[in-house]
Amino acid sequence: MDQEITRWINAPAGSHAALDMAMIALTRYGVPLLVLLVVVQWWGRRDRLRLRHTCIAAGLSFLAGLGLNQIVLLFVHRVRPYDAGVSHLIIEHSADWSFPSDHATASFAIAAAFLLHGFKGRGSAFLVAALAVCLSRVYVGTHYATDILGGAATGIFAAILVRQLYRAGTRMDRLVTGLL
Repeated sequence: MDQEITRWINAPAGSHAALDMAMIALTRYGVPLLVLLVVVQWWGRRDRLRLRHTCIAAGLSFLAGLGLNQIVLLFVHRVRPYDAGVSHLIIEHSADWSFPSDHATASFAIAAAFLLHGFKGRGSAFLVAALAVCLSRVYVGTHYATDILGGAATGIFAAILVRQLYRAGTRMDRLVTGLL
C-alpha cells in the first residue's frame, strides 16, 4: 500500500512543468521558509512573551526531532523509493536513508509546537505548510508516504517532549524571551 500511495503521488512528476516547479520549490525552500517565519514571530506584538517562548519551543522541537531522526537512522536503513524503482526522481539524489523524513520532522515539529502552546491560527497555518512540504517530498520522488508519517511522528513527539521539559517563566526562559 505504501508503494502504491507513493507511486500515485509521484505519478505526475516530470509531466507538468508548472506543478514540478512548485513542488521542487516547496521541497527546497519550504523548511527554510518555515524557520524564517518562526524567527519573524519573535517580534509579534500580541502576547509577546508567550509567543517568544513558543518560538524557542519550536526551535528546540525542530532540533530535538532531527536529533531523534539521527538515532532512528542508526537502526533503520530504508532505501530511497527512486533507488527501489518505486518513484521517478525529479531533483538531485539524497545521500542518506529514506526513513524518517527530516523535512516532515522539521515542519511538523514547528507546527506542533505552535499548536501545543495554544496558537491555533498560527499553528494551523504552519500545519498546512508542513503538509504541503511533505506532499512535495513524495511528489519529487525522494520519500515514501510512510517516511513522511515517521518524520511527522518524530516531529510531534519532539514538540510534546519540549512542551513538557521547557517551561514558561523559568529564569532561563525569562532571560531568552527578554532578548531583543
